[in-house]
Amino acid sequence: MKSQSSNVRKALAVSPAQPTMEGAGVRLKRAFGAVDPRLDPFLMLDDFSSRDPADYEAGFPEHPHRGMETVTYIISGQVDHRDSLGNSGTIRSGEVQWMTAGSGIIHAEMPRETWERLCGVQLWVNLPRESKMMTPRYRDIREEDIPVVEPSPGIRVKVIAGTFDGAVGPVKDVVVKILYLDVAMGPNTEFRHDIPGQFNAFAYVVQGDADFGGSTAGRQQLVVLGKGEEVQVRSGEKGARFILAAGQPIGEPVAWRGPVVMNTEGELKEAFREMREGTFVKTDPLR
Repeated sequence: MKSQSSNVRKALAVSPAQPTMEGAGVRLKRAFGAVDPRLDPFLMLDDFSSRDPADYEAGFPEHPHRGMETVTYIISGQVDHRDSLGNSGTIRSGEVQWMTAGSGIIHAEMPRETWERLCGVQLWVNLPRESKMMTPRYRDIREEDIPVVEPSPGIRVKVIAGTFDGAVGPVKDVVVKILYLDVAMGPNTEFRHDIPGQFNAFAYVVQGDADFGGSTAGRQQLVVLGKGEEVQVRSGEKGARFILAAGQPIGEPVAWRGPVVMNTEGELKEAFREMREGTFVKTDPLR
């Protein structure tokens, strides 16, 4: 670990997730959802956690995506999924759905009402120009396949993507190199982790509160982290749980409308024309 304070990532901004509605009327909180060079390659983070089934039971019926990836992490609860590739199944507590839309996919995500509180987040990751029309793919990641590391007393880290303390996340063939950790901290504990200096990074607090490089953030708050080589987090009196994500910036123009993320307006128009004409899903996409 680095010890020089100049290498520690400071919080550039702390902001609460904002209420919005998506799908067929799902009430959720959006941590971010716009082009921001500080967050490149990440596009959006939605928190669809709720104790009230009325907030989520309408679900996300069939809808298209192109030019990006979605990473859906179910902390508790269940979500049924089906898509135009022929995949179907249920994502359960502790599991992840990693979907690369590529050239185009149509899918549905329908939360189930269970005895558990629904708690989950969905992260959108951009794709670089050369991969936007790649073959779509879908991966279910079971809880037992996600490494869990306890680097020190009171700290528990689930490694969903990237590496932490020698553990490697289960999704290794990612297009854009990213780190995705679920970090749980006991009261008044300290977490440290080195991240490549060129990566952009953020944290999203799921429970409790913690200090991130000099700024405190609580439940359902986003922390945009500045440049540096180390993340330092100190939990509060009740502990904390947060998502830590970092990724290699793509640095390309972004043309984004609804479920389609491309590089130019012309590519967007072509995608929506194909939706109207029924040619959006490709039988032989570029590889």
